[in-house]
Amino acid sequence: MIIRQFKPGDESAVIALWNECGLTRSWNDPAKDIAFAIDGPSSTILVLEDARNILGAVMVGHDGHRGALYYFGVAPSHQGQGLARKLHEAAESWLRQNGVWKINLLVRGENEKVAAIYEAMGYERQNVLSLGKRIDQ
Repeated sequence: MIIRQFKPGDESAVIALWNECGLTRSWNDPAKDIAFAIDGPSSTILVLEDARNILGAVMVGHDGHRGALYYFGVAPSHQGQGLARKLHEAAESWLRQNGVWKINLLVRGENEKVAAIYEAMGYERQNVLSLGKRIDQ
């Protein structure tokens, strides 16, 4: 297994993985999100692959102050093998190399299973309210 930066030709496999993991939503175009992430210096996509397939991927970026992880998924057939932890460590390392010292993480409220996983990795629930507004319409 290796973890590497996203490269041209990965898009269809990464989107298929994110779909399989239930990470995509009708209001977000993952191809557009990928293009945006790989186009700038403050974000990237890391992929975890074996000799044949992409088994995990995470979009990682920062706003110059705090880091964030998006579309973090490992193929369901390979979950429970420590691959997410390795991918997470790579994302943390990328952020550290870019001068970032904290990760803010958004987990959908109904996803208690994932919240518990992050808590086991040292994340703490914080008393904050996340607000959003679409400005692309």
